[in-house]
Amino acid sequence: MSPHLSLRFRRPFAPAAVALAGGLLAAGCALPPATPGPDLSPVPMQDPGSPLTEGWQHGAFMEVFVRAYADSDGDGIGDLRGLTSKLDHLQRLGVRGLWLMPVTANADGDHGYATTDFRAIAPEYGTLADFDDLIRQAHARGIGVIMDYVINHSAAAHPLFVAARQGPASPFRDWFVWADAAPAGWDIWGNNPWYHTASQPWLHGGDPKTLARPAPGARDFYFATFGPQMPDFNFRHPAVMDYHASSLRFWLNRGLDGFRLDAVPHLIENNATDWNDQPESRALTAGIQRLVKAYSRRYTVCEATAQPLDYAQPGLCGAAFAFGLESALVQAAQGDAAAVAKVASYTAGAPASALANIGTFLANHDKFTGRRLMDQLRGDAAAYRLAAATYLLLPGTPTIYYGEEIGQAGAAGLAEDPEIRGPMSWTADATTGGFTTGRPFRALASNLATHNVAAQEADPTSLLHHYRALLALRNQHPAVARGSFRQARAEGATLTFQRQLGSDHLVMAYNYGRSPARLALAGLPAGARLQPLLRTDAPAALRADGSGNAPADLAAQSFAVWQVLPAGAP
Repeated sequence: MSPHLSLRFRRPFAPAAVALAGGLLAAGCALPPATPGPDLSPVPMQDPGSPLTEGWQHGAFMEVFVRAYADSDGDGIGDLRGLTSKLDHLQRLGVRGLWLMPVTANADGDHGYATTDFRAIAPEYGTLADFDDLIRQAHARGIGVIMDYVINHSAAAHPLFVAARQGPASPFRDWFVWADAAPAGWDIWGNNPWYHTASQPWLHGGDPKTLARPAPGARDFYFATFGPQMPDFNFRHPAVMDYHASSLRFWLNRGLDGFRLDAVPHLIENNATDWNDQPESRALTAGIQRLVKAYSRRYTVCEATAQPLDYAQPGLCGAAFAFGLESALVQAAQGDAAAVAKVASYTAGAPASALANIGTFLANHDKFTGRRLMDQLRGDAAAYRLAAATYLLLPGTPTIYYGEEIGQAGAAGLAEDPEIRGPMSWTADATTGGFTTGRPFRALASNLATHNVAAQEADPTSLLHHYRALLALRNQHPAVARGSFRQARAEGATLTFQRQLGSDHLVMAYNYGRSPARLALAGLPAGARLQPLLRTDAPAALRADGSGNAPADLAAQSFAVWQVLPAGAP
């Protein structure tokens, strides 16, 4: 037995136990009375096709925390019916994809990443019928829907783990990761990921660092990358991947358009040093993408914080979020010259095959990427507009975090992740924010009175209309969604680049500084005419000289987009 396998199993492989689990999977049989009863039946592929247009996934996405988006029944918790009722808002905004944070049954009753049933909807969110209706209604508006699939781990309350922790005789023991004694030397983000089973650490609600240390000689530990409430699956056990493959097909067969795959670099750990982004994890991820892409017009995007450009390659995940770029974008929007240079070098230096599939964003549901954008920018409206105008027009697939389009701030009086996961601000109602007719499950945004959908709908100069204009430009010009990226140039607090697909040729220019700037646009066709499409101040057409250069004057904290037309164009 190899050293890494000795960490993955508390004991050598138990063929009888594996045969039992595998047989149950293959036959779809009911589990014995003493074992858990989730649906482990195999699910064959039944592709329902797709009503979406080819390339829909190159449009902008909206990330939605269903619990915080819209409540349809007055219980103070957002749900699927509430989200469905707001699809017109997303359609008017111009998004082409909707990413749902976890909607499956879970033990945490909040974020949803502690899954208790991979084939069921969380009861507080609704039913499978509600889910199916959401898919139908979104498709009718040209919007694809993907959802978080939390493949790395389950909840400690998942029936499979409850059975597995009973002891070595459990037929599901090898679905998780065990060690007789706590392995030494492990440190994942400041925590030892091995937890003493008999101490029931999953009942501990605080920081894992505050758990009492097991007594010397304690036996029986399980592995949990993200804390004791979420034990890792053992992906060296074939039945585990078989189960997840069937669960993925369960949703794809219903018409779901794909997945955001959570924490895929952590699927397999080899030892205390080689635990992140191992070759085995990459192989599993590539296999998952092949499974999903076997269906019509489906999409996968991965959370892979260490090497997102690798995971964005077509042969691995096919798309991945650009972790690290988001902070540069936010700092650049505030005039930080070093950050502007980083934005230019990141995009210009990335392989074209990865850059086309990278997932850009400014903020998301995890506090480690930053607070709500309005809070990061300390209310600087001009910088906010510049940040949006930059990432929405860069290569890749941008994801807007719900409420970002109206400048929603964090939830009043809260900190950490709850601060950035507050109810959506639909109206200025100080009690409900238009989110519910009842009592909201969490505090409302601190800037609710001014930054809400109703107020911004009525103001054509609002941030909401700014986002709509940017997405309209993106949707009308294929060069933005799928075109090449070239002539990227950062100079001080200014940035210019070009996007082109066939005859659709655009030039983007940004002045993030607090003073006017003259930018040198280069690499244009000789004599080309630059027709303004979108800019902060009064539009101005430009003409390139015989060498393909054109000077452009931009006011402080402003941007402009021009369409490049042939020299003979009027």
